[in-house]
Formats: sequence, C-alpha cells, structure tokens
Amino acid sequence: MATNDTGALTLKSGRTKRASSGKARRNIEILILSAPAILLFVCFVILPIILGAYYGFYQWKGYGSPSVTGKFVGFQNYITALKDPSFQAAILHTFEVVIGSLVIQAPLAILFALLLNQKFKGRGLIRTLIFVPYVVSEVIVGTGWSLLLQKKGAINEILGNFGINGPDWLADPKIAMWTLLLLISWKYIGFAVILMLAGMQSIPEELYEAARVDGAGFWQMQRSITLPLLAPTLRIWVFLSMIGSLQLFDLVYIVWGKYVSTTAGVSTMATYMVREGRGAGNYGYGSAVALIIFVISLVIALTYQRFVLNRDLDGAVTEQKAAKKRAAKRAKQNRQAVASEVK
Repeated sequence: MATNDTGALTLKSGRTKRASSGKARRNIEILILSAPAILLFVCFVILPIILGAYYGFYQWKGYGSPSVTGKFVGFQNYITALKDPSFQAAILHTFEVVIGSLVIQAPLAILFALLLNQKFKGRGLIRTLIFVPYVVSEVIVGTGWSLLLQKKGAINEILGNFGINGPDWLADPKIAMWTLLLLISWKYIGFAVILMLAGMQSIPEELYEAARVDGAGFWQMQRSITLPLLAPTLRIWVFLSMIGSLQLFDLVYIVWGKYVSTTAGVSTMATYMVREGRGAGNYGYGSAVALIIFVISLVIALTYQRFVLNRDLDGAVTEQKAAKKRAAKRAKQNRQAVASEVK
C-alpha cells in the first residue's frame, strides 16, 4: 500500500513539474513574441506622451533643449488653454462632430448594409463604390470638395441653373458645421457599412428561416434578430467613430484652413493645437494642448469601455472561465483515473 502511495506521489510530482515547466516556457514565448510590439508602443506612444507633457511646461520655440532655449512656465500653458474661449469653442465643435457623425452615419450604415446584404444584380459594384471614398486620401477629398463648395463653385453653379441661390457652404457659420458633417459622412460611411455587413453575415441563417416559418415579416426579423445580434459590431464602430472624431484634423484643415475654420465655427481641438502651437511658433503651448486632447480622449475611451464595451468583454471572459472550469474538471477526472489505476 505504501508503494502505491509513493508511486502516486511520484507521478503527481512529475506532472506538477511538467506543468510548471510548460507554463514557464509559454510565458517566455509570450514575452519574446510581444517584446517588439511593447518596444514600439513605448517608443511611439508612451515616450511621446511623456515628452509632450514635459514640453508643455515651457514656452518653447521648438529648437534646442526646452530647459536651455525655452522658458519654464509651469502649468501656465495648460491653464491658458483651458481658459481660452477659442479652445473651449473648439472642444464644443469637436463634440458636435462626434455626436453628429454618430446620428447621421449609424442609421444610414445599417440601412445600406441591410440593402447590400440582399442578393441582387450589381451588389458587388455598389459595395465597391460605397467603400471607395474611405480609401481615398483626405487631401484629395478635401481639395476636391473645397473646390466644389466654393461660393462660385460647381455645386452653386448647378443650383443656379435651377434658379436657386446657393449658400456659402464653407464660410457661413450656420451652414459650415452641417457641411463638415456631410463631408465626414460621405468619406467614412463606407467603413461603417463594411463593418455592419460583416456583422450581419455572421448571423446564422437558421434564425431567419425559423422566423419566416413563424410568419415574421422582413422588418420584424430585422428588429428582433438583426439589430440585437448586430449590437456588438455597432458598439465597436461607435467607439472607433468617436475616437476618430475627437482627433479630426485633416479634412477641416484642408477645406477650411487654419483661420477660416475658426470664423466658420468648425475648428476642432486638433486644428486649434496646430494653429496656436506650430503656427504661432509656440511648441510648448501646442504640446500642452496635445496632452489635454489626449486626456479628454482617454477619459472618453475608458468611460465608454467601462459602461458599454464591458458587456461584450464580460461575455468573452465568462466563456473563457467556463472553458477553464471544464478543462480543470477533465484534469481532475484524469488524475483520479490515474490514481485508481496505480492503486
């Protein structure tokens, strides 16, 4: 009996050593494989943030060391930026873009995806055409639309042929924000449609067949099946859209320029940063504004993840925990079987 116990302990010890050795090897492999990504993240994300925060404490022209060629001003750059009415207006405009983009693009993207998810002739061509604006450079898009939307541009010329006096699409503060939202929607809605299509095509067809058997109509199926199962994809797109809108710069800068954007009421946090930082030759102030933008974006991203995305993450974690429990149960049964055989 003692011999059997000794054999069982030896077998158990061997399995424990192999498990610990395998775990250590897996950790080393993870460290080696992730080291390049971690190094790049530190060099191109963490380090610039730290340096930007450091530069923000100086009134600095952008050359030499800030401690030598600049003037230490402490938190004055940050205080000045937060108190500046122009920066406050830029923050307001940015959030208008965030909300407006979601309100306009989400319903249109879902409707287009529902249409393109059906089988009809020419579907592939329409999918390509709706995605083309997304892959076109912002410089090309901005330059083209800025020419079309001039006071005497092609669009107003066309409207004039119908007896309509076209407005000043770019300079009128009452219209400029709507013009910007339409440009953003035209440019980026293709990405949203592709995401929605991918989400819809992952829904099992058996659910729709069962609904048809029960007598459900097309819109009833979309409301009861498509939209609930599309919710994770929609939440991911909303997150990406918000982060992109918070960082909006290129289209505004190209179409309106750094000065007209302010008078037209479409300036964003990023355009303000470039105008008052690099444009004014005060790189310390620009760095302070950049850090403020980063903090605002980070707070919004973490808040959204905490209250919205966590429901998807919790589901994945729950499934992972269940799989671990099943694996542990099988391992326990195997140990018990081995112990009984030894006895």
